[in-house]
Amino acid sequence: MFGLSGTHALGRSGTQSSDYREPESSPNPQKCWAAAPLNNPNKESFRFLLTAQRLCTEGAAEPPSATFGAQAGNPPLTHVTLVWQQGIREDWLRFGKPVAERIIDRRTRIESYAPGQVFALVRWASNDYGTIRSTLDIVRAVASGEAYNTVTQVDPGGEILLSVRGWPKVRQTFELIDAIERAGHDPCEVAPDHWRHMHNRLAAGMLPRCYAKSRHLAWLRRRKLQS
Repeated sequence: MFGLSGTHALGRSGTQSSDYREPESSPNPQKCWAAAPLNNPNKESFRFLLTAQRLCTEGAAEPPSATFGAQAGNPPLTHVTLVWQQGIREDWLRFGKPVAERIIDRRTRIESYAPGQVFALVRWASNDYGTIRSTLDIVRAVASGEAYNTVTQVDPGGEILLSVRGWPKVRQTFELIDAIERAGHDPCEVAPDHWRHMHNRLAAGMLPRCYAKSRHLAWLRRRKLQS
């Protein structure tokens, strides 16, 4: 596409990709949430900024209402606030199996995850000039006493296994998750080490290795022994 002068047409902000709005057609728009960008370095990351870890305590993840409240002695849940505003702020879960759910209003809901569960959080936002945010984070809910990374609108936080910024990386991660599903694996059951491997490879501009069936079976055996 060219402008009147024969040069490439630019968006309203002066960049070629500023008017991108594809996430309006989310495959799962009813599940969405919001989280601010990460801004503190973490020595375990690879060329990516993560937040400082904190210690999860019993009181940190108290359920938001009596309907969420578990009986005494049950492990604390991780609560994720989801927000959806069509064409403005479209955040959702690429995958995840919440154990509880609470609808706040037409745009907001809260989903809860038990310790050890993994979910993928997608955030997209735009203004009058086009896309201003496109991110994906894969997070593991933590148990009481575990170290965790703080994530906005995730109470109390979680262990960040993978985090990408910018639509090209987000789209590439979607394709990798699709490949895992086509191979017959549930992304919620994938080995956490594979998500870490994907994070490091994508951050380095390299293609991650495929998630092999043998690796998945090894992870399932390892998890069974640790339980």
